[in-house]
Amino acid sequence: MPSRLSLLAACITAIAWVTPAAVAHPGGLNKQGCHNDRKNGGYHCHRAASGEGRPAAAAEPLDPSAWMPSTGAVFRNCAEARAAGAAPVRRGDPGYGPHLDRDHDGVGCEPSRRR
Repeated sequence: MPSRLSLLAACITAIAWVTPAAVAHPGGLNKQGCHNDRKNGGYHCHRAASGEGRPAAAAEPLDPSAWMPSTGAVFRNCAEARAAGAAPVRRGDPGYGPHLDRDHDGVGCEPSRRR
């Protein structure tokens, strides 16, 4: 007959084996296993990619000329980028400029992080 200690250890091991996703990401996921990343911006998924688990593609391809700065160069400031609906702007995107990226991580006009 197994001892209580070995039975308890087996139960804890079984629980830890079954719920690794809960430890890695405590809630906030939709049914596809995805969520909006409030800290860094963007939308990403944690579960394995499958046909139904991936978010649907945009119905229409985005037209960058619709939200590019009027000068065709870079946004003057983040207010202009936000007003155009382009914020956050990533390095390589139309309208990105290093003056928009305070922490030099390649993403300009990020939402402020509240502490």
